[in-house]
Amino acid sequence: NYRGILNWCVVMLVLSNARLVLENLIKYGILVDPIQIISLFLKDPYSWPALCLIIVSNVFIMAALYIERKLSVVSCMLGVFWGVFSGCVSVGGVMALGVFTVLFLKLYSYRDVNKWCRESRRAKARTLSHIYYFIFVPTLCYELNFPRSPRIRKRFLLRRLLEMLFLMQLMIGLIQQWMVPTIQNSMKPFQCLMAQAPPLLPVPLQVPNHFIWLIFFYWYFHSSMNFVAELMQFGDREFYRDWWNSETIPYFWSNWNIPVHKWCLRHFYKPMLVKGVNKFTAQLAVFFMSAFFHEYLVSVPLKMFRLWAFLGMMAQIPLAYFVGRFLRGNYGNAAVWMSLIIGQPIAVLMYFHDYYVLHYGNAAEGVAA
Repeated sequence: NYRGILNWCVVMLVLSNARLVLENLIKYGILVDPIQIISLFLKDPYSWPALCLIIVSNVFIMAALYIERKLSVVSCMLGVFWGVFSGCVSVGGVMALGVFTVLFLKLYSYRDVNKWCRESRRAKARTLSHIYYFIFVPTLCYELNFPRSPRIRKRFLLRRLLEMLFLMQLMIGLIQQWMVPTIQNSMKPFQCLMAQAPPLLPVPLQVPNHFIWLIFFYWYFHSSMNFVAELMQFGDREFYRDWWNSETIPYFWSNWNIPVHKWCLRHFYKPMLVKGVNKFTAQLAVFFMSAFFHEYLVSVPLKMFRLWAFLGMMAQIPLAYFVGRFLRGNYGNAAVWMSLIIGQPIAVLMYFHDYYVLHYGNAAEGVAA
């Protein structure tokens, strides 16, 4: 019975992270500012994407799709143009591009399902209101008849709303208190550190980055999606499965984001199998498409193309082979957790390095001189 050893590990983990928190507070003081985001928006509101323009553009896209029943790629292309040619800040660009990407996947699914129905002649077209219901519910796969819940549970809705507000402020606070000072300290000596000890650079970002990612997962896939689903009386609440018990890389990717996994399985993987493509090639194609969208959602808002997210996703292929071939059980689960804890900070740091060199390289060289 190793229960006491596991409890000891938990206690040591808590004490180690408490030490990091105390060191941060002693060194920097309290940096959390709840209204900083609002002040940044009010300072230059024209640099953020206008919500009304996003809504209006979606209305025109949906009207065109309903009439023509094609050209679902329009939303994706508009997202590219929005991100590249608008003057919005990077955070606003990610938000706008994320909306258009989700819309593109939804419209692609809508087109496919209606195409299958027309070919089999087993269903009639739905009204425009049914399409808009699909646009707002938290799923990417279109259905002629969605599962519906009998009523809206007000207490459940209130709990999810409070979670969303609290966790959003917690993430912002952790970024302000933990991430920003760590990155700012590495701005001036960044190139020197890259030359002296590059493997040590991601270490300060691993713990805060991982905590923020876990909080974001709960905020988005549990609180936000359940809030929207309850509001829309949407019955399918399987947004994730037990990815934290993953013993292989493919199990993690197929269980941590169920809406995207179902879309890839239904509209990309299975159609390739029907056309005669073997399973391994189809799986590689799914990883390639996922890598493309990861890079697309990062590079376009930052207006620079470095392929770090793309390469990080493609690196999952040999890692998946190694873990599945040589590691089992708890060892495989530990390998999955290590890839999450170590891999993400490296990608964040590489994008920051390139962004910093691109925008502040000349100033840094002047300071160094």
